[in-house]
Amino acid sequence: MGPLDGIRVVEFAGIGPGPMAAMLLADLGASVIRLDRPNTAAFPHRSQVHHGRAVLPVDLKSEQGKAAALRLVEAADVLIEGLRPGVMERLGLGPEACFERNPGLVYGRMTGWGQEGPLAQRAGHDMNYISLNGALHSFARQGERPVPPINMMGDFGGGTMFLITGVLAALVERGRSGRGQVVDAAMVDGSAFLMSMVYEGFSMGGWSDEPGTNLLDTGSPWYDVYTCADGRYVSVGAIEPQFYAELLKGLGLDGADLPDQWDRTGWPVLRERFTEIFATRTRDEWAEIFEGVDACVMPVLSLTEAPKHPHVKARGSVTLEDGTTYSGPAPRFSRTPGVATRAPKFAQPELSDVLAAWEVPPADVGA
Repeated sequence: MGPLDGIRVVEFAGIGPGPMAAMLLADLGASVIRLDRPNTAAFPHRSQVHHGRAVLPVDLKSEQGKAAALRLVEAADVLIEGLRPGVMERLGLGPEACFERNPGLVYGRMTGWGQEGPLAQRAGHDMNYISLNGALHSFARQGERPVPPINMMGDFGGGTMFLITGVLAALVERGRSGRGQVVDAAMVDGSAFLMSMVYEGFSMGGWSDEPGTNLLDTGSPWYDVYTCADGRYVSVGAIEPQFYAELLKGLGLDGADLPDQWDRTGWPVLRERFTEIFATRTRDEWAEIFEGVDACVMPVLSLTEAPKHPHVKARGSVTLEDGTTYSGPAPRFSRTPGVATRAPKFAQPELSDVLAAWEVPPADVGA
């Protein structure tokens, strides 16, 4: 039983960060019911981010569907929705209608632009949201165009994680006040928060607005990815002097013959030497050389390789089961561990069992 055992969540179907948040809450023990459109065959519930909760097909535009949704809202602790601002209100399921039924409800709203502001009604996707706050601009090598960081930065980092933070904080506050509230989680806001260190460095003159010239954006030669003899890669993050010394030792270099680590004018020389040497051995040969050495050098593993790495396997960070790769629960708890709801035995709870646990009367279950 996870730390959120006893917490009940109604999730209104969406894509991206909202479903990921519901999956995380389910991993941590919450009981989640996903209200999905009746005609969503194109969104198979085999999708991992849809696992861990029962699914109720419901037409929210019908009076019966709306009544079913409100009945579940009455029994819920948390509501999660990711529709465009105003849609839930037009369906008669906005915060005011839901609080009337359940004053203690935590109403989580997930959008890209937020509930208000000039762009609130505009469409967008992950990289659009991180375009306006400087984040996407920063994911680039010097002189090259930005590379979208998949959808980790906007959808899941700036979206899911801040929605979860808001929901959990509101639940804690409800324990004191007995009252629910709306959590307005916007990807443009969350991803901006993730940029806090960069904003601070820029304001203080320690971070350049030219991507690919800074300490952590491939500007420094000892914080980068290098190509090996077999075309695969190693990551190097040897920032601290003691780790940098071990990097040079593993590469067979003498620091006395090289520019100082922090001499920016010498970084091109260091990069050239590192590039030449890493290209002389395969990735796995370098992994063996740096095995057990605090040089902050690691092989860059593929999606196929990741579940097989001894540390990843020991932690259960990534699991391969019956040909399916899925992530383990995070974070870890000492007394109330969560479960990976992507695992087959946890993937799809029976709706009737969940409704019974929510103490929904049999007559309502039948309806």
